[in-house]
Amino acid sequence: MTASSSFSSSLQRRRFAAWLALGAASPLLPALAAAPFPEKGRTIRIVLGLAAGGASDAQARFVANKLGEVLQTPVIVENRPGASFILATEEVIRSTPDGYTFMYAPSSVVAQNPQTLAQVRYDPFKDLTPISLGARGPLVLTVHTSVPARTVQELVAYIKANPGKMSYASFGTGTSSHIYGEAFARQAGLDVVHVPYKGGADAAKDFLAGRVQYYFDAAPNAIQNTATGKVRMLAVAAPKRSPMLPEVPTMGEQGVSGVDMPSWLGFYGPARMPAPVVEKLNAALAQVLAMPATRDFFRQGAYEAESSSPKQLAELTRSTYDQWGDIIRKLGLVKQPQ
Repeated sequence: MTASSSFSSSLQRRRFAAWLALGAASPLLPALAAAPFPEKGRTIRIVLGLAAGGASDAQARFVANKLGEVLQTPVIVENRPGASFILATEEVIRSTPDGYTFMYAPSSVVAQNPQTLAQVRYDPFKDLTPISLGARGPLVLTVHTSVPARTVQELVAYIKANPGKMSYASFGTGTSSHIYGEAFARQAGLDVVHVPYKGGADAAKDFLAGRVQYYFDAAPNAIQNTATGKVRMLAVAAPKRSPMLPEVPTMGEQGVSGVDMPSWLGFYGPARMPAPVVEKLNAALAQVLAMPATRDFFRQGAYEAESSSPKQLAELTRSTYDQWGDIIRKLGLVKQPQ
C-alpha cells in the first residue's frame, strides 16, 4: 500500500468512526441539538489555514472579538497554516460538530482545491456545513517596481521581451492566485515561471524583495504591499472595478479576458452540525458583519463584509465550484501534488 492510499484509508476510517460516534450508534447528535449553545465560558475556535499577521487573519480576529461579545463567550482564532488550507480544513472536518469549531476560508478551499490538488480528500459538499458568507473582494494583479510596467499591456510587452526570465508568485498550487496567473499567461502567450508559496505571507517576502516579479494577490495584501513603495497595482481580477479601488482598472478593461472571477470568504463547520446551532451562529455572524465598525475595518482592505443564509452559501459554493471547474478544464490543468 502506498503512503497516499494509507493516508486515505486512515482518513476514511476516522470519518467512519466519527459517523458511528455521532450517528446511529450514539445519542450524541440529539444531545448536541438539545444542548444550549453556546455554553457560557466555553471557547469557540475559528480555524484559519494561514499564518498570523495577514489580511484574512486580521479579518478573522476582528470578527472573533465581536462574535465573542455577541455570544458572550470566548472566541479565538487558531492558525493552522500550510498545504493550501488542507490542514485547517481537515482539522475542522475531524472536529465534533457542536458549533465550537469552524473555519474562515477563502473560496479556493471549497471551489478550487478539490479540483486542482491531488492530496485533497475532502468533499466540500459532504464534509462541511455552510454557516455564512463572510466577505467579498477581488484579487489584484501587482508588479514589483523593478519591472517598468504601469499597465497590463506594458507588463505583457516586457515579459515577451524577456522570455523565460520572469516569474510570478502564488499563495499555493491550485489556489486562485495560481489559476489566475496561469490563465493570464495562456491568454497573453507568456513564457513565465510559476513559484508557489505556503501562503500569502511567504509569497510577500520574496515579492517585496524582487525575487518574483508579479503576483495576483488578495486586495488587502496588495494594498499593504503597495504602501511600501516596492509594488504597483495594475488591475483587479474581477468583472468590474472595486468601489474601494476605483482607480485600478479590471483585467478585461486592459484586454485580458477570462481572469475576472470575484473572490470571497465564508464560514464553514464540520458536517452534521445541528440546525439550531447553525442558525445561532448564522444570526450572530450576521449581526457582527452588519456592524459599521466591521464594515469599515473590512473596507480598509478593499473587502466588503457580507453575511448570508447557510442555504445561500451552499448555493454560492456550488456555483463557484462549477465556474472554476470550467476554467480549470479549459486550461487543461491536472491535479498537482502539494
